[in-house]
Amino acid sequence: MKEFLVEKMRVRIYANRQQLGKAAAAEAARRIIDLLLSQEEISIIFAAAASQHEFLQALAEEPGIEWQRVSAFHMDEYRGLPPSHPQRFGNFLQEKIFGRLPFKQVFYLNESGHDDPQECDRYAALLEQYKPAITCMGIGENGHLAFNDPHVANFHDPALVKIVDLDEACKHQQVNDGCFPSIAEVPSYAYTLTIPALMQADHIFCMVPGKNKAPAVRNTLNEAISEQHPATILREHQGAILFLDEDSAGLLG
Repeated sequence: MKEFLVEKMRVRIYANRQQLGKAAAAEAARRIIDLLLSQEEISIIFAAAASQHEFLQALAEEPGIEWQRVSAFHMDEYRGLPPSHPQRFGNFLQEKIFGRLPFKQVFYLNESGHDDPQECDRYAALLEQYKPAITCMGIGENGHLAFNDPHVANFHDPALVKIVDLDEACKHQQVNDGCFPSIAEVPSYAYTLTIPALMQADHIFCMVPGKNKAPAVRNTLNEAISEQHPATILREHQGAILFLDEDSAGLLG
């Protein structure tokens, strides 16, 4: 493992995505256990993406975590898909982790599938009530965090949750990840936690494996901090750790 600092953010590079996932899960587990020593309960935000498979699998197997004292959020959800649709992020997380562990409660975004604009206010109120201590996330091929694509990202967003349209690069990623067979089937709109909502957690674990993410990783670590490359904001977070494998770090030199 190689480790270095980019401004405030720690960066760790592992040989492959399996090692990355296990190491990130072990680090997250230690943090959860440590936080529960001083707090009755905590909340965690999770991402749903192919990049999170190894991490979620390993985290679900970590011993010693009192999950009944942990509440869970997820960071984005499509509009226009029925509750039973397999590509909904809530269903992905239900399969990978929410349904496998005895969480105190799981707060699903747009759970009914009614696409109600008032859902933003409802979910934002829950985030205020159960302030997340940890955010577990990835970085998109276009540098997005959650569905904060460059054209809608706002580092000073007054909202915690909003409805956004997805840019073409984001839609391509959904196809590249095997979520949809074609761009035409990717929903055009989604709910997303905003960047301030994701960044409010004291601890951020960002898992980014794979060659497809190499350009985004290079930009995240080298470009100026701006909404043009949303993930660059992670460099300003004291508690952020970026977990890479050799593929995703391949353009760093």
